[in-house]
Amino acid sequence: MELTKNIFFNTDKLIENTEVKLSYTGKFFQDDSQEVFIHYGFGHNWDNLNDIKMEKTDLGFQAEFELGEGETFNFCFRNDKNEWDNNEGNNYIFPLEKKQTELIVLEDEPVSLGTARKLRRSYLWSKKVRLAIYKIITYLPKLISGNYKKKVNETE
Repeated sequence: MELTKNIFFNTDKLIENTEVKLSYTGKFFQDDSQEVFIHYGFGHNWDNLNDIKMEKTDLGFQAEFELGEGETFNFCFRNDKNEWDNNEGNNYIFPLEKKQTELIVLEDEPVSLGTARKLRRSYLWSKKVRLAIYKIITYLPKLISGNYKKKVNETE
């Protein structure tokens, strides 16, 4: 995700219909404003418009909320004096990603374990091949040069 000065999220990607925590250390935090609100919406039309009062902490003003649906997450900030931080008129805009749904199994659908078994088999074979290559690289030069000696039991 593209980083924006003084705005931090608790996640790498903003995904629709997920909880997110936003921290703001911009001009209102630096000017020691007492109350800050985040004003936000989704998509180009700012759908599902909302205002949330942010909590003041040592790390900045923070708020937790659920992201809605849309192509973008748009927001700006307002303090208790009705002053706005809207990124110099451009607002703060971040892309939203769709939630991955192909791994969700519905209750009525039968589950096939064939794919899981194939993946496990291929994983085991790759592990065996890596072990064989390691042994060849380690012991073959010793065998060829004659420096390979078997360990002899000390009890004999």
